[in-house]
Formats: sequence, structure tokens, C-alpha cells
Amino acid sequence: MSTYLLIDLVILFFPLILSFDRKVKFYKSWKYVFPSILIVALAFILWDSIFTRIGVWSFNPHQVGRLEWAGLPLEEILFFIVVPYASMFIYETLNAYWPKPSFNYLSKKITPLLILGLLVTGIVFLSRLYTSVTFISLALILIILIYFFKVTFLGRFYITYLIVLIPFTLFNGLLTGTGLKEPVVLYNNSENLGIRLITIPFEDIFYGMLLVLLNIFFFELFRKKLRAVR
Repeated sequence: MSTYLLIDLVILFFPLILSFDRKVKFYKSWKYVFPSILIVALAFILWDSIFTRIGVWSFNPHQVGRLEWAGLPLEEILFFIVVPYASMFIYETLNAYWPKPSFNYLSKKITPLLILGLLVTGIVFLSRLYTSVTFISLALILIILIYFFKVTFLGRFYITYLIVLIPFTLFNGLLTGTGLKEPVVLYNNSENLGIRLITIPFEDIFYGMLLVLLNIFFFELFRKKLRAVR
């Protein structure tokens, strides 16, 4: 078993087992979860495949298996399934055990500053593809969610992502080389800011934020649509 596959399985293990918790009952939300994962995963796989082909990042052949699709190791594709699943589980656990407050006040203070910072950084470092594409994409998605869809879950999303950052630091640290002889994912530093949190590129925090945000958006969208049909 490859290092990357082992990491994927560990990420999934506890959220999957705890999906049957009597209070959370996350398994009942699978009809919203899996369509959300599929839609977002396809977009990220396309992005990932392009960035791999043009050399923004690459994968250590000694740390991944031989199976590939769209130029990506199977483990990387599984990453876009297990991480969203675990993140949406944390989101729903927060909703189940701590339904109030909504943290909307937090969203109103943080989001405008976050959008401004992302746009400025993305434009200033436009030539660095990982930085510019990630930051500008996240900023535009936030603008669309606020002004077009008028979402009300951003406050709870921020709290969820703060919790997600705890296992994120551990597992993404492993993927980027913390505690391993060789990293699983190799980054071209000419395409990012060159800032590392231990071994984790600074951009990974916002790449992960975008991945989780889009999954929660579609999760809430499908839940609202399906409930309206009943």
C-alpha cells in the first residue's frame, strides 16, 4: 500500500465510522453528500490534471501507486472524495451538537477582508500560477456565494474550517514531507509564494478552503432543493 493511499484511508476512517452517530446521523445526508463530492471533484481533478501537466506540482512515484487517471495517481483522486466527506461530516457534527449561534457576525467581519486580501495577493503575484489561480478563484467564489446565492452558512463554514485545519496540518504535512524521508507531493516553488508552514505551502490553506467551501455549498443547495420537493 502506498503512503498516499494509507493517508487517504486514515482521513476517511473515523468520519465514516462516526457517520452512524445517533445525534448526527450523517448517513442520512449521503444523498446530498455524494452528488456534492462528485461535482466538485470533477472540477478539482481537471484543475489538478492541468497543473500537473504544466509542472506546477508533481507526485513522487515512490509514494504513490501505479494506477492513474487523467494523469493523476488514484490516491490524488481519492483525496477529493475523502477530504470533502470528512469536512462535511465535521460541518454536520457542528450543526448537530452546536446548532446556535450561526456565527453570521463572524462572516460579515471576515469575508470582505478575506476577499480583498485574496484579490490583491492574486493580482500582485499573477505570474505565480498556484498563488494567483487559487486566491482569485476563492475570492470570486465568495463574491458569487454572497451576492448571487446570498448564502447564510459562511459563519458556520469558517468555524468548520478552523476545526478542519487541525487534521489538515497533520495529513497535509505528511503529504508535503513532514516526518517522511520523501514528500508525496512535490511543488514547483516558482509557481507559489515560497512560504511554508513547516513543509506545507501557504497556498494549500486556501486551496483546501475552496475545496471544502464548494462542497458545503452544494451540500446545502441539494439539501434545500430536495427538501423543497417534499
